[in-house]
Amino acid sequence: MSGAETVSADATETSAGFKAIGEQQYFAEFFEQFDAIADEMKLHLDDGGLFGIVVDPANVGMCRDSLDREALEHYSATGGVIGLNLSRILDILGMGNSEDLVELELDTETRKLHIQVDGLSYTLALIDPDSIRKEPEIPDDLDLPATMTVDFADLKRGITAADMVSDHIRFRTGTSEEGKLAVYVEAEGDTDDVDLELTHEKLVAIDAEPGDGDSLFSLDYLKDIKKPIPKDAEVRIELGEEHPIKFHYGHTEMGDGGLAGDCTVMLAPRVQSD
Repeated sequence: MSGAETVSADATETSAGFKAIGEQQYFAEFFEQFDAIADEMKLHLDDGGLFGIVVDPANVGMCRDSLDREALEHYSATGGVIGLNLSRILDILGMGNSEDLVELELDTETRKLHIQVDGLSYTLALIDPDSIRKEPEIPDDLDLPATMTVDFADLKRGITAADMVSDHIRFRTGTSEEGKLAVYVEAEGDTDDVDLELTHEKLVAIDAEPGDGDSLFSLDYLKDIKKPIPKDAEVRIELGEEHPIKFHYGHTEMGDGGLAGDCTVMLAPRVQSD
């Protein structure tokens, strides 16, 4: 990894100023979820904080994520968009520990991003935002009928177990032996099967009258998507029948009890033919 690189004159869509200082954990968590979906991103330097949307080349996974300015020690931005290589900025952030202060500052003359973390200074070349894959619209009106909230620990357990036997995982709603709503995480392999039942009592929250949900998804995506989710997060799941699945969660809790930002990930289903 080199310390400085040549950059296109169009690496920023504006010559807006930008500077942010905050704990390494907040920046790392923010960029890691994008990295689970894509290699590059357009980073929006909004007045309220950092924001972005990415989609993978196959149009299977999408991510919309934000990092609120309230989570940072200092934040100043006058708007604009910059293009980033995600693995590169995460490599730099990885040189520090979770509570180390990280400073990001945009040099509007050279159009490079200066990064400081734990005594390390790095000058990162930016990418022309126009060369990056167009940002998708993550629809909020899919009308997915089954919505429930689960502890991330239970979701992670189901994904990990399914990965032991199959390349795909099924999420569906059903009725437990007690006659109450339950969520099932299932995987069928060539010889072995996995079934995890999250009963009504295990769910953090549910819709008043949840509908039916039953869809199959690629585990390759889910294994990457789950990595950045905070271990103590509560994840809201929106599910339909052979429809995309949505996961919503809040970032690491700040000292005042608020969340550093929030993330939505949408995954297209593997539609089963009759």
